[in-house]
Amino acid sequence: MNPFVGGNRVEVGGVSVSTDHFIGGKRVSSPTTFEDRSPLDWSVKLADVSRGDKATAELAITAAVDAFPAWASLGPVGRAEILRRLADLIDANIESLAAVECLDMAMLHESLRLRVLSRGARNFRAYADLAAQYEERVWESNGTVNRVLRMPAGPTVVITPWNAPFMLSTWKCAPALAAGNTVVLKPAEWSPLSCSLLADLAHAAGMPAGVFNVVQGIGAEVGAALVADPRARRISFTGSPATGRHIGREAATNLVPFTAELGGKGPFVVFADADLAAAAQKAAGQYDDSGQVCLAGTRLLVEASVRDEFLALFNQFADQHVLGDSHDPATTISPMIHPTHFARVAGFVDRARANGDTILRGGARSELGGDDGLWYEPTLIEPKSNDSEIVQNEVFGPVLTFQTFTDEADAVRLANSTAYGLSAIVYTSSQERAERMGRALRAGTIWTNCFLVRDLTAPFGGIGISGMGREGGDYALDFCSDLKTFQVKEGTTY
Repeated sequence: MNPFVGGNRVEVGGVSVSTDHFIGGKRVSSPTTFEDRSPLDWSVKLADVSRGDKATAELAITAAVDAFPAWASLGPVGRAEILRRLADLIDANIESLAAVECLDMAMLHESLRLRVLSRGARNFRAYADLAAQYEERVWESNGTVNRVLRMPAGPTVVITPWNAPFMLSTWKCAPALAAGNTVVLKPAEWSPLSCSLLADLAHAAGMPAGVFNVVQGIGAEVGAALVADPRARRISFTGSPATGRHIGREAATNLVPFTAELGGKGPFVVFADADLAAAAQKAAGQYDDSGQVCLAGTRLLVEASVRDEFLALFNQFADQHVLGDSHDPATTISPMIHPTHFARVAGFVDRARANGDTILRGGARSELGGDDGLWYEPTLIEPKSNDSEIVQNEVFGPVLTFQTFTDEADAVRLANSTAYGLSAIVYTSSQERAERMGRALRAGTIWTNCFLVRDLTAPFGGIGISGMGREGGDYALDFCSDLKTFQVKEGTTY
């Protein structure tokens, strides 16, 4: 069975992709479109994609509202059957999904095929299982028996970013659907195509009409209309703090629970007692995906006594990176997503140079792709001050900063000195120090002697301007539910 059928379609990487919205179980087109181009070659237009507006948003929310009662009443076990079928279809179509997302977002094809996209299937299976296995909390007090029940909350608006669009969409949509909510997904306009394929797969899995909807378009247009609709009862967003603040105001107006993951500026702390080679190799790995990873440790904080030794090792590993075509298994650094984003990243480096910060390596456009290429050299900058813009603001590109610290207290001070707090990485051979640092650092996730190891049941989210709320495991299911305490007088007979 070929699930990729229906609607206006284009061929991308040998795969048929619909350029229409998916609303109420049907493909719906808009009279206007927006261009979607490939970061691998900006001269290549992949598709003209339907550009949603307020009317499109209203149509999608109405479909989600209409489908909600039946989906909610199906129960977690019934919903789990459909979600597991969807997971199986994702696994069966990894090659097609990878072909499209590699061209659309330029993430490394091998990484997509072997690791990233299969996480989408695991997300659906994990939340199907967690929702079906939910155990009510039961206790006795004040002459009553108390139970905590989960109720599906209602239509959920999910707005996802352009990096790893398929996986991050499943990360948010899976708990909402498992909890009994209907979903309207708005993918980022810079990489919308794999989410269109997700709609095909959901339909092929037997998802009832209106339960899962995909609306494409510009955030300020259709996205704004979705989050402003009072019928949406949950909003989940990943993106910039500026957009998060706007969505938060709309959510507050309608008293809608809202969760936001808003990026990071993670410290990568290396103590003198660490395995320096392992730390340097992992630090050089922060350039992966052209640094377009919110969890990356972009601020290298190294104990002063091992400064030179660490830098020498870091440069050895950084020199091994290969900029190239994302389809090539030898490539380790892909192009950035869009010319606008490229200019933003380059602007950070240019201002750092003008500010007097020291460019230790990189700092320029790669020759690959010529003047229109979106590859940027892996860059390391030593700021003249911790207050430098390059230290304090998220760059979201292949740009790291390098600073030294004198002792543990100084390391904590520097690590906690930005407004962000999404993640942190610590390298040390001391269990006692690791414990102290884990407690002292202000971040939602802290890795010690490792990076990007994720347990789907663990809470995930940020502190400060890195966001609010938590995703992952029962934390996500609780967010997607209305909790109710049910009390019955002890000894009651029916």
